[in-house]
Amino acid sequence: MPKKTKAIKVTDKKAQKAWLKKVKPSIYEIETMEPNKLILIVGEGQTEKLYFESFPVVSMTVEAIDLGGQSKLKLIEATEDIVEKSVKTYDKIWCVFDMDVKKGEKEFADFDNAIKSGIAKGFNMAYSNDSFELWFYLHYHYTDQNNHRQFYYQALSGLWSCNYEKVGKSYEFCQNIYGRLESDENASQEEAIKRAEHLLITQSHLNYHMQNPVTLVYELVKLLNENKRR
Repeated sequence: MPKKTKAIKVTDKKAQKAWLKKVKPSIYEIETMEPNKLILIVGEGQTEKLYFESFPVVSMTVEAIDLGGQSKLKLIEATEDIVEKSVKTYDKIWCVFDMDVKKGEKEFADFDNAIKSGIAKGFNMAYSNDSFELWFYLHYHYTDQNNHRQFYYQALSGLWSCNYEKVGKSYEFCQNIYGRLESDENASQEEAIKRAEHLLITQSHLNYHMQNPVTLVYELVKLLNENKRR
């Protein structure tokens, strides 16, 4: 039950009591604060889940789910199923996946159809081509070459002094990627966003599977940044 406030005496007002000069709002006025937003991020790997969960957001609750490897269209269907069965109301829903070009035409169709289906359902698409690791690479360098994911694995191995293909998917490593990028003076998230934006602008007229290299992860990162601890 809220505490009753004491009536202000007329004599106190005339005497200009110090306690009447308080102008800052009380810390207890929580009803005036905007309630936290809840976003759902559905991805196909541990790397994505742990990376996004590492953002120090304060005015947003992030619920990230790793569905593991599967077709992209099935990921969209699974996301819809999660939303329909959840008792929660999500303010935004993001689907995060990439395309493995080695699988050819079947993978191209699955990639394109998944993006179209997700957009039609009102989901936000943070797709990458060829791999999610392109986003990490853009923190250091720009590229507009159609690189296979092995290129990014090797590049990150050199940049991070490790065998990325061997250790980069481990829980502990993935859990520290956000912090690694933030603390590395040679890495710039701001530049990564600019580079990713440029890649999309120059290829947005192409079919989704033909946009390579491209990553829309930057759009989700910008949203998380807006709700970060200052």
